[in-house]
Amino acid sequence: MSRQPRTQNVTTDAGEARITWVTSSAPRLVLAVSHGAGGGIEARDLKALAAALPGHGVTVALVEQPWRVAGKKVAPAPKTLDTGWRGLWPALAAPGLPVVSGGRSAGARVACRTATELGAAAVLALSFPLHPPGKPEKSRAGELLGAGVPTLVVQGGNDPFGRPDEFPPGPYTLAEVPHGDHGFAVPKRSGATEEQTMRVVTDAVAGWIASLG
Repeated sequence: MSRQPRTQNVTTDAGEARITWVTSSAPRLVLAVSHGAGGGIEARDLKALAAALPGHGVTVALVEQPWRVAGKKVAPAPKTLDTGWRGLWPALAAPGLPVVSGGRSAGARVACRTATELGAAAVLALSFPLHPPGKPEKSRAGELLGAGVPTLVVQGGNDPFGRPDEFPPGPYTLAEVPHGDHGFAVPKRSGATEEQTMRVVTDAVAGWIASLG
């Protein structure tokens, strides 16, 4: 069961950020997830997780970085994103529950880079941008491999930022979303609906969170 979402504005050194809380009636942990560099918390996977996970004892905190709250179109440098995330962390930890640090794309990179320092229980990396499209030599694998906590990567099978078979071996779990692109959209010819595809995402995340103990 989940309750009506509520929003909370948080002042950080990068500007004012916003958390939309979708709380579980019997939470055992918080999943904090932020958006990527090209969108907001209306992303299909973030909405699906917020709808599904409270029923599994997970309070979902949808995080909008300060640049989005300010209405800007372009994300700032990674260092500034990390500053915003650090500033949000006390509010995310305030319920007194373990916090899984997560995000999609650029947000996943932030979660990986800051997990150990902030004391995250685990990391959820949705559509981790392993490399810029068409530039596999510019790998960001070091960020993922250096997370230092249990990590789940949920990756589209056709993600131009890194297909599942491009990921190096390492101390993380990888769940593939068949036919999915960077936003987990799937072509009609795949025969899968968006609802089915989102169920792949939410089932993978719910199962992994349950395994965290």
